[in-house]
Amino acid sequence: MNALTRDLVKLVETAEQSQKTREELSVSDRKFREKLHLMPPVGWLNDPNGLCQFQGIYHAFFQYSPFNAEGGVKMWGHYTSKDMIKWEYQGTALYPDQPFDCHGVYSGSAFIEDGKMYLYYTGNVKLEDGEYDYIRTGREGNTVLVITEDGKMFGKKKELMRNSDYPDDLTCHVRDPKVWKENGTYYMVQGARTNEDVGQVLVFESEDKVNWKFRNRVESEKPFGYMWECPDYFKIGDKKLLSTSVQGLEGGIWEDRNVYQSGYFEIEGDILGEYKLSEYHLWDYGFDYYAPQSFETEDGRRIHISWMGMPDCEEYSNPTIQTGWQHCFTFPREIFEKDGKICQCPIRELEEKKHLVSDVKGMLVREGYPVYEMTISDITKNRFKVILSEKLILDYADGKFRMHFTDQDKTSVSSGRSMRCVEVEEVENLKILVDTSSVEVFVNDGEYVFSTRYYPEVYKLQAEAVGAQITLSEIM
Repeated sequence: MNALTRDLVKLVETAEQSQKTREELSVSDRKFREKLHLMPPVGWLNDPNGLCQFQGIYHAFFQYSPFNAEGGVKMWGHYTSKDMIKWEYQGTALYPDQPFDCHGVYSGSAFIEDGKMYLYYTGNVKLEDGEYDYIRTGREGNTVLVITEDGKMFGKKKELMRNSDYPDDLTCHVRDPKVWKENGTYYMVQGARTNEDVGQVLVFESEDKVNWKFRNRVESEKPFGYMWECPDYFKIGDKKLLSTSVQGLEGGIWEDRNVYQSGYFEIEGDILGEYKLSEYHLWDYGFDYYAPQSFETEDGRRIHISWMGMPDCEEYSNPTIQTGWQHCFTFPREIFEKDGKICQCPIRELEEKKHLVSDVKGMLVREGYPVYEMTISDITKNRFKVILSEKLILDYADGKFRMHFTDQDKTSVSSGRSMRCVEVEEVENLKILVDTSSVEVFVNDGEYVFSTRYYPEVYKLQAEAVGAQITLSEIM
């Protein structure tokens, strides 16, 4: 541990203890802390990193800026869990303490093999002496490896690749390594932005997990955004999926979406050779969803977790900033295929935490439940309406499912969020997962998902769906 690391350790511990004391003394300062969703102890959280199950324990690292609730220098915070519901904070795992990552330990992934966890990430460096745009000049995106044998003590960092090791038609924006093994060879994808401002994903290969060479690039036939970050490649059944968060989509359908998108392409062919990409499918149609990452559990499930936030968005805010912290993760989701469609649902471990409150037909009104799951099934006449905390409306009519707030003022429940929607021929069922300051909605067994943060003064729910079965379960 060098002198910088020692100082950072002390500064982080001081910030976390100060926040803990603050919340112990003030109920209002912990008002919107969640029960099910991972949050930062203090300061800012964004991308999930290094998601894995290692020696039976789930690990979730996260982009962490403990000194400022509105962002700042990035490091990796660390949580562990036995069931992905109750998480224990393990402190900061990786600090920006080397010349190749001194401006941030950026996003990356975990690869498990031979009783070891291999953590790959982007070391961010921003040069200061000179006039730089930090796109084509003045930035380093270095690929770094750290190994741990117990998930607690992390070894010496090793720089694997620099910008000079990437194709020379790229800008300085190459980042977010995700690693897997197939047919005895190790592969890595990274997101990239070309000098022509076109987004793409780079594919690298290795025989030893350390020495990597460029193999191929994946891109759309026509330019589709200027940056494809946080790439992820995996299979669901026979489907090959390339997930990536795309920046720079404008006009048309994107005008009524988020500033940046997170979705996936289905791949026909081989990303190492000839391939064809499907249309781009969004993972989530709501307000707060970006930079998802997946991993495979020891029992073979594909689990997805995302940052429940949105970068570079001035439209809405989060009142928790005033209480010293900001953002959370989505609740872990299982990805599966149904009738040829990729769907998502909350992990099955949640079932053991549910306690039935009501099971009625047609109409339900309840108050005083901040954490719950509500399902609506056997929907008739293809129409329903749900109102949460008197301000957030979920409804379906005329072939359109909508999530919208009645008040978009930044001081209201919505904190500036407005409306998101999707056209769907029929809604058969709905699952709504509500935590203290977040809502996740799964339409038609998770064929469409909508996520948002919200900040209610009163926890109240009203659901009306003629002839449908409405079930409410409190989550204890």
